[in-house]
Amino acid sequence: MKFSFRTKVPLTIISLLVLFGAGLALSISHIASRALVEEHKKRGISSAINLAARAVEPLLAMDLLQLKNLSEGVVRTDQDISYAFLLDKDGEPLVYNFSGGFPIGLKGVNKTEAGEEYHIRLVALDQELIYDIAVPVLIGTDRLGTVRLGISRGHVQSVVNWLLGVIFLSTGLGVLVAGMAGAALSRPVTRKIQRLHQAAEEIIKGNLDLQVAASPRQQCWEIKGCDSAACPAFGDREHRCWYVAGTRCPNCVPGYYKEKIAACAHCVVYQRQSGDELQHLAEFFDIMVYTLRERLEALQQSQADLQQQQQLFQTILDVTPDIVSLQDRRLRYQAVNKAFCRFVALEESEILGCSGARVFPEDQSRQHRQEDLRVIATGETIRVEREIAGPTGGRWFHLVKTPVTNPEGGIIGLLSTGRDITEMKLLHERLMRTQKLESLGQLAAGVAHEINTPLGIILGNAQLCLEDVPADGEMAENLQAVEKYSRVCRNIVADLLRFSRQTASERKLLNVNEVLAQVIGLMEHIFNLDNITVECDFDPGLPPLVGDQEKLEQVFINLLNNAYDAIGNRGTVSVSTGLDAEAREVVITFADTGPGIAGEIADKIYDPFFTTKGVGEGTGLGLSVTFGIIKDHGGKIDFQSPWIFPGGPEGANGGAPHGTRFTLRLPVSLTLGPEEGDNHGQNFSPG
Repeated sequence: MKFSFRTKVPLTIISLLVLFGAGLALSISHIASRALVEEHKKRGISSAINLAARAVEPLLAMDLLQLKNLSEGVVRTDQDISYAFLLDKDGEPLVYNFSGGFPIGLKGVNKTEAGEEYHIRLVALDQELIYDIAVPVLIGTDRLGTVRLGISRGHVQSVVNWLLGVIFLSTGLGVLVAGMAGAALSRPVTRKIQRLHQAAEEIIKGNLDLQVAASPRQQCWEIKGCDSAACPAFGDREHRCWYVAGTRCPNCVPGYYKEKIAACAHCVVYQRQSGDELQHLAEFFDIMVYTLRERLEALQQSQADLQQQQQLFQTILDVTPDIVSLQDRRLRYQAVNKAFCRFVALEESEILGCSGARVFPEDQSRQHRQEDLRVIATGETIRVEREIAGPTGGRWFHLVKTPVTNPEGGIIGLLSTGRDITEMKLLHERLMRTQKLESLGQLAAGVAHEINTPLGIILGNAQLCLEDVPADGEMAENLQAVEKYSRVCRNIVADLLRFSRQTASERKLLNVNEVLAQVIGLMEHIFNLDNITVECDFDPGLPPLVGDQEKLEQVFINLLNNAYDAIGNRGTVSVSTGLDAEAREVVITFADTGPGIAGEIADKIYDPFFTTKGVGEGTGLGLSVTFGIIKDHGGKIDFQSPWIFPGGPEGANGGAPHGTRFTLRLPVSLTLGPEEGDNHGQNFSPG
């Protein structure tokens, strides 16, 4: 809780008095309590020793009545003694004055050792603190028993409490008087401070037309009888003349307050009108407000001019599609355009004042910083093409970094512009890729044609020779190896011919479900040997397609083989068909529960001769041929990986994000041209 100054003055005085009174009370109570307790103990010890001396004779005679009278007499003679009892030499009680029976817990709480004259211990009995005094009853060195006497601490505490009450009462009266005096002294001071506070609140609200200091009854020109209208202080009833610069009084020193106040201190006007420290503070406050009003008006005009120029500059930046940024010498962003904000997916307020480390990834920020520092250090312009990562992916930019100079030629910042050339880069890469694939296709077709004829001769001769040699001889084994690897080479040549699209194409009306069923029927046995299940979900209402059945079978075989190789052992392959009526396309999907396709090779899987299989396990042409066949049929092929395979609440693979799904989209053709197969001229509806 916060207190006002008017409250703090009496509150401080009261707090000091309270602390003083509390400290005094604690000190006196501690000293008095200690002295009274010691006196109390001494009286109790004396009574216990006296009782032990008087108890010797009756204890020898075992006169219990006399012992009881002695103990009760001690209790009756002193109101502070709570109890007195005697124990025999074995520590068992002989006589006591407890009305409700002897408290067993009190018997062994205080003992005297050999050679001790007495022993004192503070014990609690019926929620009362008592000093228990034990004194041995001796004849010579023989111990007859023990006298136990209890002195109550209550009387000592009552005396201490009475002293504390007197101290607190005196302190309270002093606090009351001091609080009233403090409140009376602080009232005029707080009234002036409150006026300053109210004026400060008005300034915060934007009101600068105010005056805190009271206007003097007489002004300087009235006191001195001056009629100089050229003096800036003449007619000014708000400010004292020593705060006004350029006054014309003969005794005034030119300049502002700090230059002229020493001379003004001897002036009759200053001596009559100057006040105490609070008055000076109020006058300074008024001058500050007056000066602030003049400066603010000038700043507002300058701000209006700057805002107009800034708006013009920002408009120029925002209309350009290039990313533009302005940084100072410390490489802090001072201005950015909308294109820059969109690329980094940040608001302008989140970028301004920050360094590149806040905007770009660490490695790119470090590279940008090195270049930016070089531009600022050397003044050279840098032009470079670079891929820059953003929240939505990387984009290629042509960057130009130019130093910004002040009128004196010093470098004060850095202007960076970046033109997005991603599409141009991609177009260039596609062109290069197309040219490369075209050359590669021509080369593959030529090589395949050249190899095909001698390869057929080798294969035919090997088969003829096998008929003329014993089947169980070494020559037969060698010829069988020649035949086997000749067939492998022939398959490679066939793939090359398909890739180069040099084989003849025979198109006709096809039922996709039937073609898929035939291919799956041929391969299902091989899949079952490795515990791989093929699940089919065919749409019976699919319209027929126009296509080359042999080539589409090759596509389906390639995709099933890839799924088989990916799974390895124990898994599921899902094959489904459907119709996208809006796009007029037949959709065929192949999904597997394999490990999926790694992200770093996702953009290479359709490249010819690219394969992740070992040497001799694949040519890397399967997906290239598949891509070419689907494209030749006017369709599209796409894949998803990783992909959660369906089947149960968490999928067949437990919901883990792996597996691959290839999706084929083949257009539904309404007419079969006369050159495409035997069924030319037939029309059909897709459904």
